[in-house]
Amino acid sequence: MRVVIVGAGSVGRSIARELLHNGHQVLLIDKYADERRTRQVPDASWLLGDACEIATLVEASLEDSDVVVCATGDDKANLVVSLLAKTEFGVGRTVARVNNPKNEWMFDDAWGVDVAVSTPRLMTALVEEAVTVGDLVRLFQFQQGRATMVEITVPEDSPTIGRAVRELKLPADSVLVGIIRDEQPLAPSDDDTVEALDELLFLTTSDAEAELGAALTGRSPETIRTIESF
Repeated sequence: MRVVIVGAGSVGRSIARELLHNGHQVLLIDKYADERRTRQVPDASWLLGDACEIATLVEASLEDSDVVVCATGDDKANLVVSLLAKTEFGVGRTVARVNNPKNEWMFDDAWGVDVAVSTPRLMTALVEEAVTVGDLVRLFQFQQGRATMVEITVPEDSPTIGRAVRELKLPADSVLVGIIRDEQPLAPSDDDTVEALDELLFLTTSDAEAELGAALTGRSPETIRTIESF
């Protein structure tokens, strides 16, 4: 997969290193791509330029990229590049960093953003998750349709504890896709049993989230809270 990352600050470089480690092709675009920065991610390709200018994106062959990640510290730049990537170069997927939570409302498909990542909001969700076992955490909202990926930590008084996966009474639109137990990911099988404080990952729909939470906690759907982490 070819990924273009706009912004080679600490965030952009960290993303680049992870993607390179996973075998992807990475191009970093930055106005300040000096030797010190390029040495920190030597396996990436680098382009010195302003990504808000069409000429720079043409030079980057943006139309040949699978994903564009806008990781600068400037929300305006991240929005402009996302919009150009979608409208001018037909990029299939854009991911944009939100620096100021007050700007979150703009980071949607109208501005060419498929996935918006807000660090303050993500950290808030993770803190809340740690102290609200039994609440749903929405990890991802698929852009097309109503599908979501959610996580729930099984409370110690859940009626599902000790039940096999095949015995769980889940909403029709909900599928268990993963279990995290003792910090280890598990691929669920029908014979696996649910344990207290398991982190269960589901593909579901926004309409089914409350019912799903109720099934896993024994609480009424009206009391189930959904926390968004994106």
